[in-house]
This record gives sequence, C-alpha cells and structure tokens, in this order.
Amino acid sequence: MKKTEIHDSYVLDTSAILTLWNDEEGADIVEDILRSNATVRVSFMSFMEGRYRIWKNINKKESEEFSKYLGLLSIKRIDISDAIFEKAIEIKAISNLSVCDSWIIATAIATDSILIHKDPEFEQVKEKVRLKALPFKLNIRAKKKR
Repeated sequence: MKKTEIHDSYVLDTSAILTLWNDEEGADIVEDILRSNATVRVSFMSFMEGRYRIWKNINKKESEEFSKYLGLLSIKRIDISDAIFEKAIEIKAISNLSVCDSWIIATAIATDSILIHKDPEFEQVKEKVRLKALPFKLNIRAKKKR
C-alpha cells in the first residue's frame, strides 16, 4: 500500500468527510491526513451539506450523530469571509459547479490548501485550486448505460 504524502494544509470536501463516515474506499487517506500534523479545514457548507444529506437519506437522528462526529475530528470549521465570498462568486461564475461546491473550493483557495474530494466535476477548476482526488464512486446511472 502506498503511503499518503502529507502536506501542511488541507480542506476536506463533503465527499471526503462522508468517505470517512461511511468507511468507503479512500477513508484511509483521510485518516492519514487527520492523524498528521497538517492543518485540516472544513467549509461551513460541508457541515451543512453532510447534515442535510444524511437527514434526507437516513434520518434526523443520524444527522445529529454526524454533527457530533465532526466535533470529535481534528478539523477547523471555516466560516464566511470576504476573501472566500469573492472567490466563491468567481468559481460559480466560471464553472458549472453548485453554489455549495463553489464555497468549498473557494475555502481551499483562500486558505491555500489542498482540496481532498471525490467529485470528478472539480476537474473543471483544477487550474484554480490544488486538488487531491480520492477514488471516485462509479456513477450508478453510468453503470446502467454500459
């Protein structure tokens, strides 16, 4: 198994946090980063996105457990700032990404961090932000078309 190269600053996308929560392929990479001396940040939007996804797909109680879980991790929640606000506007204007993803990417740019993610759509802004992709999930719709 290849050892994860650790840098000094990361932002975890919602997909990376959910990879850890669900113990999916790539969870070991997220664990290595969290156990390192690196600064690990999470956008306020990922806190919200993770909670609503779990509530919608499972239930409110599980969403509340996820919130407690986030509180146990060695992460720093990043809230809105003028720099992140302006960068999120730019990312949304130049890409086909969601507003939520634009905030998360803007957080990585504004904090000069590597964005850990599982979202192939982020490739459209690879010139703007440093990316480290976890193993992508096979899209179920794409799988059915084959």
